[in-house]
Amino acid sequence: MAANEEEVFPVGDGMCHEGGVTPVKAQTIHELHSLQKKKKSAPTTPTSASAGPFLPTISEDELHWLQLQSISTSLASLTRELGPKLVKGDPAKKAESAAPQQQYHQYMSPTTIPTDTSLKLTHVLHNLSPAELYEQAIKYEKGSFVTSSGALATLSGAKTGRSPKDKRVVKDETTAQELWWGKGSPNIEMDEHTFTLNRERAVDYLNSLDKVFVNDQFLNWDPEHRIKVRIISARAYHSLFMHNMCIRPTAEELANFGEPDFTIYNAGQFPCNRYTHYMTSSTSIDLNLARREMVILGTQYAGEMKKGLFGVMHYLMPKKGILSLHSGCNMGKDGDVALFFGLSGTGKTTLSTDQNRYLIGDDEHCWSDNGISNIEGGCYAKCIDLVKEKEPDIWNAIKFGTVLENVVFDEHTREVDFSDRSVTENTRAAYPIEYIPNAKIPCVALHPKNIILLACDAFGVLPPVSKLNLAQTMYHFISGYTALVAGTEDGIKEPQATFSACFGAAFIMLHPTRYAALLAEKMSKHGATGWLVNTGWSGGSYGMGSRIKLKYTRKIIDAIHSGSLLNAEYKKTEVFGLEIPTQVDGVPSEILDPINTWEDKEAYKQTLLKLAGLFKKNFEVFADYKIGEDGSLTEQILAAGPTF
Repeated sequence: MAANEEEVFPVGDGMCHEGGVTPVKAQTIHELHSLQKKKKSAPTTPTSASAGPFLPTISEDELHWLQLQSISTSLASLTRELGPKLVKGDPAKKAESAAPQQQYHQYMSPTTIPTDTSLKLTHVLHNLSPAELYEQAIKYEKGSFVTSSGALATLSGAKTGRSPKDKRVVKDETTAQELWWGKGSPNIEMDEHTFTLNRERAVDYLNSLDKVFVNDQFLNWDPEHRIKVRIISARAYHSLFMHNMCIRPTAEELANFGEPDFTIYNAGQFPCNRYTHYMTSSTSIDLNLARREMVILGTQYAGEMKKGLFGVMHYLMPKKGILSLHSGCNMGKDGDVALFFGLSGTGKTTLSTDQNRYLIGDDEHCWSDNGISNIEGGCYAKCIDLVKEKEPDIWNAIKFGTVLENVVFDEHTREVDFSDRSVTENTRAAYPIEYIPNAKIPCVALHPKNIILLACDAFGVLPPVSKLNLAQTMYHFISGYTALVAGTEDGIKEPQATFSACFGAAFIMLHPTRYAALLAEKMSKHGATGWLVNTGWSGGSYGMGSRIKLKYTRKIIDAIHSGSLLNAEYKKTEVFGLEIPTQVDGVPSEILDPINTWEDKEAYKQTLLKLAGLFKKNFEVFADYKIGEDGSLTEQILAAGPTF
């Protein structure tokens, strides 16, 4: 035999096979491709508890039919009893397939008067895995790329942030009494009819597409109080974003999902009709609490879905005596739990993400009789100017499965430049919480021992740490204070006070005093202590003083966690009446009382009075709200504010 000839061996079937290799079990290239993929399994959020075996009581075909029936009902017009005809799977796959007898599971909706929509099939891509969503995004959505770290980079279109002035809530007999309306409230009203018009517009748009993405997932890690949510969207980017941000069901939970408690119709690529009543732009985010539905038109920014659901939790949870919180949460090795509240720039993420403590969550939580539970299944981190050395957990979480919004990257290497603001300064990363190494799964904890309110005081007059009584905790919780540095037209920089009720005014639904009262009730019941921590300036306002060193703030937080700060000696400050410790291990004693760090004592007093006046003015909008028959709680809260 020549050296370059291949050896041929006979096998039992009488056919010749090259090299003695067992042949593939396929007769066509389509059959070969079908062998490449195993049976689909549902992507899930990991849990330490064993779920037990999944024992389906119905066939897979019946299960698919029921799921499609439920989704068709969600997509039904309010003017028609029946929804669209649905079929599972990617329409492109059918076109690529050579199989002549491809079977689809449909929910066929008979219709009396045929329409173009009723004659077509809408393909449903239901709870796809990240890998499947990557394929959809890269193939069909312009601006989607895989970065060098494996994350999916996407664009959110013209809107790169939330549109609070375009967010509306249906005002009906119930919500007129229950929700916070008027001055200071984030709730902008619309009527039922206008909501219906926008819902029809969104549903018609989604039904006109060849395919829609459907996510059936959960909110709240506490199984006793979790909410079933359904998100119907037109983009793989939106589906992957919510896959990461909500809690992912197991195969058994998905099979038994049933009807959702709340539904989002994300038709963000399609504008609202500006001639519709209440519309002021092409964008509208509409919430109907009675129908438990949200409609998104005219914005593709994914954060609208996340924060819209947070607003829903701010409404539903307090009705059950559960406090919904815009906060970070971590837990020590001994089980001690701390909540962190703070606006942007206060250090909430930095201080709540502690390598020596377990992360419960970074943004949204519930406090029930069972303890603390994270609302979400993921994290939504800012990544402008992200540096590995400063934020290693976030940096390492940006890998396969993570959504990177509006970032800029090298067109050849696909390496992201996190300092580039060409698209927006609000660049974000959305990833599952299990991407954080010290995240506690499941994301639940005992009742908190410490409530830490963070403020970056650029006026330089608040102490680095203060112990608060219950009334003071409620006052500063409602105030939600921090200070930003703003440039004037003359080029002189000065502090600018910023207040956000409950440290998340844009998302609350009820009056802030109601959340504060529930916070105080739970703190009193479970023995939690309130703290006001200033991460801002000392020795003068911005431009004169200097920012309090992070290492000192960390020492203060460590002393709060350990309980040693409870045993310190305290003295009371003027005007704000804050209890400040005379000594904290590892922190220079002279900075604990701000007046000691100011050379010009008179300037300190004037600045202190100025800030106190800003607090008073901000609180005027809350002063008239009464809880209970005598309104004594409101009086206690007002008395806890600054006095002149």
